[in-house]
Amino acid sequence: MKKLVILLILTALALPVFAQNQTHNQEAALYSFNVPVEKIYLSKEGYIIQYRKNSSIMGAIGIPYDWFTDAGGRAELIRLPGGTTWPSISLFYSEGEFDHLRLYVHREKSHVTWGVVRMGLDVSSFFPDGDSFNFQF
Repeated sequence: MKKLVILLILTALALPVFAQNQTHNQEAALYSFNVPVEKIYLSKEGYIIQYRKNSSIMGAIGIPYDWFTDAGGRAELIRLPGGTTWPSISLFYSEGEFDHLRLYVHREKSHVTWGVVRMGLDVSSFFPDGDSFNFQF
């Protein structure tokens, strides 16, 4: 009887080791790119981010406001602490497809990196259709 109790205790202790899911729980690799931002423009559709592709070429991309809500969940706005920290955007890709982004912005909207789009200017070409997002490096 004593041996049976010891055997049951050892089995109970070893069971969790074998109960783990033995399938490969490899999560998709998540890659990120951090790009410095030159200017962030506020528009009625969302933020227009102006960034430097290389030393002489500028790029611009629009990020809809609804991406920053829990329902959209594709973007996160992070306010930087005061000081000389410059805005940037971090893009996250999973299995080669865009996953989400984080936009790091200066806390004060009076900072030189903030701007406003003129009224009446059509900026719809900067914004993606649906959930697609084509950031050009």
